[in-house]
Amino acid sequence: MNSSSEQHAPGDAAHVAAGTDPTVWFLNGPNANLYGLDANKTYGSESFPMLQARCEKKAAALALKLNFVQSNHEGQLVDWIQQARGDAAGVIINAAGLTYSSVPILDALLAFPGRIIEVHMSNIWRRESFRHHSYISKAADGVIAGLGAEGYELAIEAMARLIRRAA
Repeated sequence: MNSSSEQHAPGDAAHVAAGTDPTVWFLNGPNANLYGLDANKTYGSESFPMLQARCEKKAAALALKLNFVQSNHEGQLVDWIQQARGDAAGVIINAAGLTYSSVPILDALLAFPGRIIEVHMSNIWRRESFRHHSYISKAADGVIAGLGAEGYELAIEAMARLIRRAA
């Protein structure tokens, strides 16, 4: 609540203008913890801890608080999206293999009041045909795919712009 006791959605202008750095949750799905270990280099050579450090540095430079998390479990991702409803202006998500199958993640994202960006390390449209349909895209304001670790940084930059544009 702000000083006038009026409630605002986490992604709206009043939340951002309240004087605190906006919070963004960056959710990573199954097997993202294995980045950098991929023998065929689909996802590049940067390890998950290196990717996390890169994203935290980018977010700090843009005055964003970043909750950068990873789980191999669908329910945990849903729990984090629901938790983000309480404090976040935005969610960036790489649902990994759950992108193509998870209605529960889609439903949680559709209930989230802030901004949403979907991101993928690889270009999902250049891969197997089952990867060409994303449930996550239905809830997303935008999608970044195929740019590797740089796509993660671009997603953070885009989120900062979306949040501040609403302020």
